[in-house]
Amino acid sequence: MNKKLRVGVIGAGYLGKFHAEKYARMDNVDLVGVVDKNRSSAEDVAGNYNIRAYIDHKELLGKVDAASIVVSTPAHYAVSKDFLENDVDLLIEKPMTVTLEEADELIRIAESRGLIIQVGHLERFNPAVVALRDIIKTPMFIESHRLSIYHSRGTDVSVVLDLMIHDIDIMLNFVRSDIKTIHAAGIPVISEHIDIANARLEFESGCIANVTASRISTKNERKVRLFQKDAYISVDFANCKITVINKAGQGGTGLIPGMGIKQLSFTNTDALEDELVSFVKAVKRREAPEVTGQMGRNALKIALSIMEQINITRGRLLS
Repeated sequence: MNKKLRVGVIGAGYLGKFHAEKYARMDNVDLVGVVDKNRSSAEDVAGNYNIRAYIDHKELLGKVDAASIVVSTPAHYAVSKDFLENDVDLLIEKPMTVTLEEADELIRIAESRGLIIQVGHLERFNPAVVALRDIIKTPMFIESHRLSIYHSRGTDVSVVLDLMIHDIDIMLNFVRSDIKTIHAAGIPVISEHIDIANARLEFESGCIANVTASRISTKNERKVRLFQKDAYISVDFANCKITVINKAGQGGTGLIPGMGIKQLSFTNTDALEDELVSFVKAVKRREAPEVTGQMGRNALKIALSIMEQINITRGRLLS
């Protein structure tokens, strides 16, 4: 496919406008239009790139080869289904859908039509996460903290589906084991949904993960610590830094006796641009994307299980 890929962006909110910006800069992409139920939002974004603004996503059917679905999470399924049934490849922002049944149906439609679904787990394109592929072997204990200053956007779902799902996806990618048990707790503080949550995940492999996410913090923080045989790895996603502490052999001179310390820093690239470039590449080459629909579904399954446990725990407290 040498011709330009015709792409549309569905949703002209905070994130959608950045999707449009990245696509508009790609030489191999023709950004056809932007859709939003709020006409002024669609027109504001479309005006920046001299393209059409639409208020109904169905107006783009037949006009695009691929699309980014950046509407509110509850609308992901219906909008995505319309595009898939019209043979359009999709990048669906995370969380993929609200329910597993919706995710399964979208995957079924895509597979039956030979279409691509990529799920927008942006952190996969963080240079530090990419570098971890050569460092992580068999993690046995993981501790993550993803804290955010409060923003109203994203509060249409719980903090588990909004923030924690990033770390769930990363852990599943590195642990590569089914989960045996989940213990979780969380509460709503400002929004109608859970704003702070903690989960303890026990994998069949024996790995234990302690995961915390909050969107009512006084600071932004995205960090994870991983322990495996002979090594401790600390990752700062926000600053693209990795610290590796492992056995240094004889003469090791580190803070921990016999252990050497290595610090790695990476250029903080534009992860969203890398994600969209990867999506376009997968579409044009007809190859599996970095984060497939099934991977998005796997992360969603764990996130929903955590929410189920939180609801059980809250029910006991309130009874």
